[in-house]
Amino acid sequence: MIYPWHDRTWRELLAQAPPPALLLYGAADTGKTAFARAYARFLLCESPLNQGACGECASCRLFEHHAHPDFYLLAPDGDDGSGTGRKLPQIKIDAVRELLEPLNQSSVRGGRRVVLIAPADSLNVQAANALLKILEEPPQAVMFLLVSHRRERLLPTVRSRCRPLLLPAPNHAQALQFLQQQHISDAENLLAFHGGAPLFAHEPEQDALRATLLDLLAQPRLLAILDFAADFDKNKYPFALLLDWLHKWLADLALALHALPPRYYPAHAQAVATLAARTHPATLFRFQDHLNRLAPYGHHSLNVRMQAEALLSSYLLMLQNKPFHFQGNPP
Repeated sequence: MIYPWHDRTWRELLAQAPPPALLLYGAADTGKTAFARAYARFLLCESPLNQGACGECASCRLFEHHAHPDFYLLAPDGDDGSGTGRKLPQIKIDAVRELLEPLNQSSVRGGRRVVLIAPADSLNVQAANALLKILEEPPQAVMFLLVSHRRERLLPTVRSRCRPLLLPAPNHAQALQFLQQQHISDAENLLAFHGGAPLFAHEPEQDALRATLLDLLAQPRLLAILDFAADFDKNKYPFALLLDWLHKWLADLALALHALPPRYYPAHAQAVATLAARTHPATLFRFQDHLNRLAPYGHHSLNVRMQAEALLSSYLLMLQNKPFHFQGNPP
């Protein structure tokens, strides 16, 4: 599927000769993987049209049913067997190595083969180095499509082997119209929270828990903090999720210090402005710095309830202009 905000890029790409490796990059949740899949289908199509795959040939039918023998998908494996979803999803070296044997053999259908890696940001170091070896000496008639939300996380040597193509994000009007056409309730606020990216996953339970947190951040109370930390931990969410929610709240708070409107939580503009009036900038920036240092531990096997309690308790002290220390957090 090609979303409306990618129409022009799609037409320009089809007018060019396919490169051995293409790096599709841009903001998350804006349709890059759908774009890459559509291009893979076009590359494998036996009767391609000017506007894309024909949709009628045997190759297109196989692709539609996820059964094309010459299409390979590398995606992260984040299942650690615990059922918690707290492990950082990664593409590991074994998955890359499994490509070597079929790619060094003949194409099943006698044509081109396509490897889609989405998101390529999730390649761990060993997997990225293994991929680099393939990109340096690519098998005949094989094309690699890499999808990246943060291309700076890719090895520079991997990036240098790919033709980069920026897929633009929709503007606010396009994104909001798309959500309204999908009959998404509270579209304006959800779009703001997701940074203007309209293809976010709909998770009502997370939305409800986040709403509880926002009320708590607006009027923090110690007992309510302890209750929230217990609820968050009970849902088995990764600590990274809480860090993201709090990062965005603090970003809005920093904007309010300069009398600017909130970016992520527009429905809480008044509460944020009230808090900003009694928050010292240096204290806020110190708290933001601590959150940045916690980011590597977002998917760590730590005690999430304890971390949530410590973090939110420190937030409470910050608003009270009292000294706070980040006890119990990773070094």
